Amino acid sequence: MVSEHAAQVLVASNRGPVSYARREDGTLESKRGGGGLVSGLSAVDDKLWVCAALGDGDREAVRQGVSEPGVRMLDIDAGVHEDAYNGIANSVLWFVHHMLYQTPVEPVFDAEFRRQWASYESYNRAFAQALAEEAGEDAAVLVQDYHLSLVPGILRELRPDLRIGHFTHTPWAPVDYFRLLPDDIGEQLLKGILGADRAAFLTRRWADTFIGCCTEILGGTGRTRIGVHGLGADADFLRRRSREADVDERMETLREQVGAGRRTIVRVDRTELSKNIVRGLHAYRALLEERPEWRERVVHIAFAYPSRQDLAVYRDYTAEVQRVTDTINADFGTEGWTPVLLHVDDDFARSLAAYRLADVALVNPIRDGMNLVAKEVPVVSDDGCALVLSREAGAYEELGEDALVVNPYDVSATARALHEALTMESGERAARSKRLAAAATALPPQQWFLDQLEALRA
Repeated sequence: MVSEHAAQVLVASNRGPVSYARREDGTLESKRGGGGLVSGLSAVDDKLWVCAALGDGDREAVRQGVSEPGVRMLDIDAGVHEDAYNGIANSVLWFVHHMLYQTPVEPVFDAEFRRQWASYESYNRAFAQALAEEAGEDAAVLVQDYHLSLVPGILRELRPDLRIGHFTHTPWAPVDYFRLLPDDIGEQLLKGILGADRAAFLTRRWADTFIGCCTEILGGTGRTRIGVHGLGADADFLRRRSREADVDERMETLREQVGAGRRTIVRVDRTELSKNIVRGLHAYRALLEERPEWRERVVHIAFAYPSRQDLAVYRDYTAEVQRVTDTINADFGTEGWTPVLLHVDDDFARSLAAYRLADVALVNPIRDGMNLVAKEVPVVSDDGCALVLSREAGAYEELGEDALVVNPYDVSATARALHEALTMESGERAARSKRLAAAATALPPQQWFLDQLEALRA
C-alpha cells in the first residue's frame, strides 16, 4: 500500500540524520547528525529519509510516534539489526571489501553465518517494504551502502515503476577476494545491487572491480548503468566552522602541548582496522630512529576516535594504538617533549584545530573508499600542509599528483615520506596544498547528491 503523502525523492541508509536519547526525566532529546550524506541531502527540500532505529532512544521515539518531518525511522527487531549490522555488514562485508581477513583462520562461513545472513535479508526487506510504501509513482530512490545491498533487487520486485540508485561508499573487492564469500551469497549481493537502474561508486577503480565481479560471476551488469561520483569536502562549512571560537581555544591548547617552534604531523581517524593507525605510528617511530635530528623538533598529533567497540577485534586494535603510542613516548620523550599526542575522545572542534596547525597530514589507510580527511586538511590548513597519502585510498585518484604517495604496508617508505614532507620548502608546500584543496572541493556534498539524482532521472 502506497502512502497518501507519497515522496518523489527518497534516501535509505542504516543511520539517519537524527537520533534520540532519553533524558533523566524520561522525555526524548533529539540530536542532528553530520557528515557528507547529511550535507548532500540538504540540496533537496522535498525528500524522505528512511533509516533504522539504532538504539533504545530511537526505538522509543518510533513507539511514541516522535519523528522529524522528512524522516521515517524503522523499528527493526534489535536482534535482527545486531545480526545484520555487526554480524554481516561490519564483520563480513566490510572485511571483504577492505580485504582485511587473516585468511588462515578467517572467515568461517558456518551455520551461525547463515543464521545472521537470514537477519541481513530480513533487515533489507524491511527497508524495501518501507520504501515501496512511501514512494510516489516513478519516484527516485537512492539506497546507501553495503548495509543495504539487497534493497534494490527486493524493491524492484515490489515497485517496478521506481527509479532506483545504489551508492557504495566503501571500496569494492576484486573478484578473487570477493569470491571468499559463499557462491550463492556473492551472487545474491551482486544481483541485489543490480536491481538498481544505476549503481554508483566513489572512484573508477571501485566501479571497475564491481563490474569485474559481475562479469566473472554473473556474465555482466545487465541493464544497470554504472556511475562514479567522488564525494568532495564541504569547503564553505569547513572554512566557516574552523574559524569559530571553540576551535581557536583548542588551537591554543594544542600549541601549548606541541611546544614553540615544533613541526606537526597530524592524523585524524576512527580506530577502524582499515585506517592503518598502528603502521603510521611505527613509521613515525622509524623517523625518530633513523632521523634523530627530528627528536624534540616534531610532534605527531594523532586523534584516534574509538569505532565499533562492541566488536572485540576493534577493542583490541584500539588498545594496540594506545600501547604503541605509550612505547614511543616512553622511549623517546623528554621532560619538555611528548613525541605523540594521542586523543581518543571525539572532539570535532579539536580535529579542526589540528587541521589548521598541520604541517604534514598523514593519511595511510590499508584501503579506503575515499577518505575525506585527506581532502579536509588542505582546505582548512592555515599555512598549507604536505599530504602523505596511501595509494589505496580512493582520494588518491584525485589527490595523488600533489601528495607524497606511499604503499600503506611499507613502514620504512612511509617514514621517508614523512621526512620529505617535513623538509619540503614552504613555497612548494603552500602551492601543493592550494592545488590539493581545489581538487578536494571539486564535487561538494550537495552537488555530489544532485549529480546522482540527475543521472538517475536521465
